[in-house]
Amino acid sequence: MVEVILPERVRHFIEEFAAGVPFAELQKAVHQLSDHYRAGKNTAQLKLPAQTRTAAYLLTRLPATYAAAYAVLRETQARIASWQPQTLLDLGAGTGAATLAAEQILPSLLSVVQVERESFPSLAALPQTNSPQDLRTWKPEAPANLTIAAYTLGELPAEARTRLIAQAWPNTQTLILIEPGSPRGFDIIRQARRQLLDLGATLAAPCPAHGDCPVPPNDWCHFAQRLERSALHRRLKDAALSYEDEKFSYVAATRLPVERPAARVLRRPTDAPGLVTLEICRGDAIVTEKIAKRDKDRFRAARKVRWGEPWPPSTTPYSGNSD
Repeated sequence: MVEVILPERVRHFIEEFAAGVPFAELQKAVHQLSDHYRAGKNTAQLKLPAQTRTAAYLLTRLPATYAAAYAVLRETQARIASWQPQTLLDLGAGTGAATLAAEQILPSLLSVVQVERESFPSLAALPQTNSPQDLRTWKPEAPANLTIAAYTLGELPAEARTRLIAQAWPNTQTLILIEPGSPRGFDIIRQARRQLLDLGATLAAPCPAHGDCPVPPNDWCHFAQRLERSALHRRLKDAALSYEDEKFSYVAATRLPVERPAARVLRRPTDAPGLVTLEICRGDAIVTEKIAKRDKDRFRAARKVRWGEPWPPSTTPYSGNSD
């Protein structure tokens, strides 16, 4: 089970920044931010003092966004051979969580442009340029090898989402879009996926194939990444566990050659005596596969495979999801 942990310097900065806000005020802001996020509302509309809102975001949403971006980047890296992007465009960067994750996964990165209308403390170490544009009217200033919009599309009107993708795709080699792992978040990703295919993109992850998404309208495709909670985070949320699981939906599109798996596990496997049941997406259909103990090699592999991983297992296994 893999648990993502923020870099130590980032954890230290967050603790020091949060120390400037009274605990009761910060706790109230954390609950308001969580409620807004679960309801799919624009967190920028929260009526809170700037320092309080930023501290609450740093403590709760930055680690979660970092964890999701980390998992997505790891899987995208596994699908694109010799992937070495040098320039990053972070759309709706916020406090730079996606940039932080990219720094950890992609040592080839040399510079980043962060597009963010509001003023946040950026924690990225990469040389960066800040572009305070409104994403509803954003226009690319220069091409980038990698473009990420993490938890960004859902805060835009539908027509602005379409426009953003149409502007971003012609100016990048690889475009990664991440949204909450909810029915609404997946619906946004599904629409973006269709638009990218129409624009001629190649899907790198998580889909095993091109074509229409086989997930039925009453269901959604999402994954999860386990992340560490700080001691302060646990106190603010009255939480007993030292971790939480961030659920997310995503699509990674590219112009580069990709190696897609034959299928992907869509749910936590069910392990019964002598039988493992997997729900998998083959790209053209979602099927249930039952692997009995008598099929020794496949049974052994099925007992080890996790939600979100390729099936059959690849040589570069996905490490994002946990049980």
